Amino acid sequence: MKREISVDWIDGLAFETDIDGHKITIDGPEESGGKNRGTRPKPLMLLALAGCTGMDVVSILKKMKVDVKGLNIRVEGDMEEELPKTFLSMHVVFTFKGDDLPVDKLERAVELSREKYCGVSLMLKKIIPITYEIKTESV
Repeated sequence: MKREISVDWIDGLAFETDIDGHKITIDGPEESGGKNRGTRPKPLMLLALAGCTGMDVVSILKKMKVDVKGLNIRVEGDMEEELPKTFLSMHVVFTFKGDDLPVDKLERAVELSREKYCGVSLMLKKIIPITYEIKTESV
């Protein structure tokens, strides 16, 4: 299976793509010569990890019949200070919302995503450490 995208240069530092009917614009900040018309590329890596693992975890918990009322996933990326400013590590914080949530099932769903289903996580963990944290909040 092969996936492919292409980007079109708009001007300055701005590029645009259309992925499955969804337009995404990336651009640089004004101080770097951009016009700040879109996000930067590196935060999209954090988004890819959050979205991929989130889809897995929600699907797994649904199969486990866990009644989660909400889920927030925060991904913190620790980056080098000097160019090329690559990520050194990532930390994923899952905050599940609901009453009397079975923590063992939440942990299992996150583990299955991390170790078996989330291709983004599995790919990134080959090059940087990724840690995970689970929190719960009553609603």
